[in-house]
Amino acid sequence: MLALNSAGSVLSRIQSRIRRSCFFALRSDLSQDTSERADMNRSRTQIKRVLCVAEKNDAAKGISEIMSGGRARRREGLSKFNKLYEFEYHLFGQNVSVTMTSVSGHLLGLEFKAPFQKWHSCNPVLLFDAEVEKYCPDNMAPIKRTLEKEVRQCQALIIWTDCDREGENIGFEVIDVCKAVKSNLQVFRAKFSEITPNSIRRACETLTEPDVNVSDAVDVRQELDLRIGASFTRFQTLRLQKIFPASLANQLISYGSCQFPTLGFVVERFKAIQAFIPETFYKIKVLHQVDEDCVEFSWKRNRLFNHTACLVLYQICMEDPRATVTAVTSKPKSKWRPLPLDTVELEKLASRKLKISAKETMKIAEKLYTQGFISYPRTETNIFPASLALAPLVEEQRQSSVWGAFAQRVLDQPGGPSPRQGKNSDQAHPPIHPTKFTHSLQGNEGRVYEFVVRHFLACVSQDALGQETVVDINIAQEKFSASGLMIIARNYLDVYPYDRWSAKVIPVYQLHSQFQPSAIEMVDGQTSPPQLLTEADLISLMEKHGIGTDATHAEHIETIKSRMYVGLTADQRFLPGELGMGLVEGYNAMGYEMSKPNLRAELEADLKLVSEGRKDKRAVLQHHIQKYKSVFIESVRKAKKLDEALTPYLGAAAEVPESQQPDMEMPLPVRKCPHCGRDMLLKKKREGTSKYLSCVGYPACKVAVWFPDTVLEVSRDDGVCPTCRPHPVHMLKFKFRRGSLPATMPLEFVGCIGGCDETLREVLDLKYLRAGGGGVTDGGGRGNDSRPPRPGWPSVRPSTVPARAPQPRPPPGGSSFSADSSNDPIVCNCGQDAVLLTVRKDGPNQGRQFYKCNAGTCNFFLWASEPSQQGAPRSLGPALPQQGAPQPARPSLGFRNTPGSSRGQNGGSGDQITCNCGEAAVTRTVQKDGPNKGRVFHTCGKPREQQCGFFQWADENDPPAGARLPPAGGFHSGEGSVKKGRKAAGGTHNPAAAKKPRTCGICHCPGHTRLTCPQR
Repeated sequence: MLALNSAGSVLSRIQSRIRRSCFFALRSDLSQDTSERADMNRSRTQIKRVLCVAEKNDAAKGISEIMSGGRARRREGLSKFNKLYEFEYHLFGQNVSVTMTSVSGHLLGLEFKAPFQKWHSCNPVLLFDAEVEKYCPDNMAPIKRTLEKEVRQCQALIIWTDCDREGENIGFEVIDVCKAVKSNLQVFRAKFSEITPNSIRRACETLTEPDVNVSDAVDVRQELDLRIGASFTRFQTLRLQKIFPASLANQLISYGSCQFPTLGFVVERFKAIQAFIPETFYKIKVLHQVDEDCVEFSWKRNRLFNHTACLVLYQICMEDPRATVTAVTSKPKSKWRPLPLDTVELEKLASRKLKISAKETMKIAEKLYTQGFISYPRTETNIFPASLALAPLVEEQRQSSVWGAFAQRVLDQPGGPSPRQGKNSDQAHPPIHPTKFTHSLQGNEGRVYEFVVRHFLACVSQDALGQETVVDINIAQEKFSASGLMIIARNYLDVYPYDRWSAKVIPVYQLHSQFQPSAIEMVDGQTSPPQLLTEADLISLMEKHGIGTDATHAEHIETIKSRMYVGLTADQRFLPGELGMGLVEGYNAMGYEMSKPNLRAELEADLKLVSEGRKDKRAVLQHHIQKYKSVFIESVRKAKKLDEALTPYLGAAAEVPESQQPDMEMPLPVRKCPHCGRDMLLKKKREGTSKYLSCVGYPACKVAVWFPDTVLEVSRDDGVCPTCRPHPVHMLKFKFRRGSLPATMPLEFVGCIGGCDETLREVLDLKYLRAGGGGVTDGGGRGNDSRPPRPGWPSVRPSTVPARAPQPRPPPGGSSFSADSSNDPIVCNCGQDAVLLTVRKDGPNQGRQFYKCNAGTCNFFLWASEPSQQGAPRSLGPALPQQGAPQPARPSLGFRNTPGSSRGQNGGSGDQITCNCGEAAVTRTVQKDGPNKGRVFHTCGKPREQQCGFFQWADENDPPAGARLPPAGGFHSGEGSVKKGRKAAGGTHNPAAAKKPRTCGICHCPGHTRLTCPQR
């Protein structure tokens, strides 16, 4: 018992401490909140002058008239289209001076920086990573200067732009311009949905902060549209203008991630109509004439596609044609009044009922809104909020001589205005409705205003009521039915002529009664294809698949019309043009269904999450940039499919001259730059046809890899190195000059320059991959600096490609391994033991032994009597050393062939180029015009008539310093050629070279000719 009392007292003390700590914490929070509110109030009391900025001049004028009570003073700004309105108003608990002005839509634009703006300035793929910047267009500069001038005298800025994504983004553009002039400016956001006294007054009383998340969503959308649109548009325009000059020479062939799926819907419907095969069907109908009324009974089976089956049933009915009434059903029927009006429904209904295009409808609706006649026309809401008083809006329309009486009926109906409610709300704006009455509007403005008023009155009215009667009959066990309709109360139909509901009179039938039909007929018909899309159908598809927003549907439709991708038939239905058909078919043939809505729909969903603060702006931007970039790269790779798809529509593709072929090529990224992380591309040198690897960030980033002149061709391969990082590092296809590689290496192969391929690294003398070496040039040179490799380049790994493996160094004394040595089995290119055969064909080689591939799967060939060079068989595949034998030291795998190598008169080891006379060769430069002009070579220094005939290009491979030369006096290349010149090693001269023996033109081996070669 004592223990329980003790425990209770301890618990009581703990609870008391918790209550005290909570009390002090709460008091601290309250005092902090009070302090913050006091600071806010003090800052607001310092506000004496306020700058208000609306999205358009009409809105600024309407808002200022309401806030000033019609006493605003107007003066001119620096832009003649955007006036200034000054008045006094009670804000922040005090009277302040207000200056109201406006912008004209977006104040700032987004553009690539100068090096990327011109169409031919860069490869379009670079636009996915190019730097962009916001700028003020010339036509907006006066507005910008007006804001900068006016904000200097103000302490606060209130944004009155439209309350949607675009309006929020425009607001932040205004904020950026104003804060650049006055950084301590206080910024507020006015939220309103209509320009009426109540709405404006409520907005002034509930000023909030601008929503940066909503603005960020627009920034992401703008940047993606710029990058995607510019890259694809430049690519397909520049290519197709050359391929189809007769049809597209001066045409802009634009691409947009919204406009292309919109075009896809039109093409898809057209192709569905083309592919449609009509089918014949058969049905039975029954007619009954009663006085002047003829009732048609429809078959409950509807129709059959089998003629025989339908004929049998028809004949059965004709054998006993009496009809028996099996059921008479009467039930109330309603025709529902329309839902409250949102933007999509306004566009669709105006297109269907008024025959006004969606773009024209939205233009008129914007004007009516800024004039104060209707609420904000860009809304996704079809639910009237409970806070919105509908009765005053209906009462406003009693002034009309056309629908005023109906408005009074709505006010007098039980419960007053009672709208039918939808399911969607954007939590920003109510459905579109009239805000005040006018009868002064003319033309399409008057028609759109009338439609909005009638739709509003209809949706707050009552459903139309009727009574439907359904009569079922039976003839020879086949069932038929007919229905009639009697309208009891038209209700909303009295004010809404856009809907029709017609009465249908049928005679009175008694249950179980029988009658003789006037006629029983078997009729046939054919199934019909779907119709071409109307604008309303197209908007419905765009909304269903998430293409664009309610505010941009009309713009995308107008774009594909203006680009001539689609046309309109006489009944205003969309018909795809030849160019539109070809583009969609071409891109679909590539495997990326870019005309389908999936890519853009995912982006729209992500933009919504960004605007709600649920996704990061940068993460979404990078994700979609990379996605569209990969699609672009594949599209460029498969560009010929685009040509093939357009050929049936635009005629045969033109032959592009060889001189213009390089312009058609779109180099693709090979790897990421280790310095700045941007793409590195293969580019052609200004002189000649050789290439180099350069960072796209040039001139800011000067990282480059220069290939030696011994590389005749280099191109990007589709393969990706699995080991090098950062991923992906693409493989390169190389073609080398004859005589520039060791005998065991092929002249053409695929390799990786990321660092893992040691053979290729040595052959190309890629010094940037060696520790302590330069090579990734950060200037205009060829890798002569001695800095260590930059971080990000992969570490050196041995090559795993046998055909490129280095060969062992020949043993001292110049001797080499015998081809038929029992210690060194001969291995073919497949890695298997070669088979020893004997030449049996008549000729100089008859009886001579040679090795070839045992399986016959590779082109390996080696004379058994010929010694190999450098201890390996003279073939495209190396001989594998004996297992267990010690591995000789790895030699240099290629000659130095870059300007930093020892190839001058005085090499790095004191070596000297000597001619066949044994004297020092001289270095000269080709002066004659031609492909070799400017090229350096070595020749005999004696007068022309005394020269020994020695000649050697300075940029061709020389043996590495210190390497032992083969007995023949030159390094034996893969083609069996022998250099005429020799290096003097250690300051001593070797004897003159022996005459080079004649070799075969196929296998390059001596002893036979091309005609008698066993490999022929």
